[in-house]
Amino acid sequence: MARKDKASHVSETPATQWLRAHGVAFEEFSYEYVEHGGTHESARQLGLDEHAVVKTLVMQDQDARPLIVLMHGDCKVSTKNLARQIGAKSVQPCKPEVAQRHSGYLVGGTSPFGTRKAMPVYIEQSILELARIAINGGRRGYLVQIAPQVCVQLLGAQPVHCALAEEA
Repeated sequence: MARKDKASHVSETPATQWLRAHGVAFEEFSYEYVEHGGTHESARQLGLDEHAVVKTLVMQDQDARPLIVLMHGDCKVSTKNLARQIGAKSVQPCKPEVAQRHSGYLVGGTSPFGTRKAMPVYIEQSILELARIAINGGRRGYLVQIAPQVCVQLLGAQPVHCALAEEA
């Protein structure tokens, strides 16, 4: 596959352009994208702790208003807890095509940086306790490693408590 050949250089994405424009230092990681492999697969290939691989989830409230949730790779979002904390009646994941329309990214390659549409961002509080996180860089098979505080400082991400442990 072409991915391995390009591992030394990855072309710019809207996310990396956004990070560079905001002066954010980041490290790049490329891996072989596996359909439905999720953060488990990227963490395995890259030798990273899945808890520090953060997934970017495009969700919507009861009025179909989009929002982004940043969650540990090894956790799920409690939509009930999230809805309660953000003052919504309900929150649910967007359908893939709707998420793509809002973010401008393919599902599996969604980054919270450089999205097509401005959306409120919520971050699981415990992510902010980590020294570094790996988060999607705007393409399937591509993560960037940054300090988690970047999400609060530059995206205005609001900390929430909505993590549920994944069942094994």
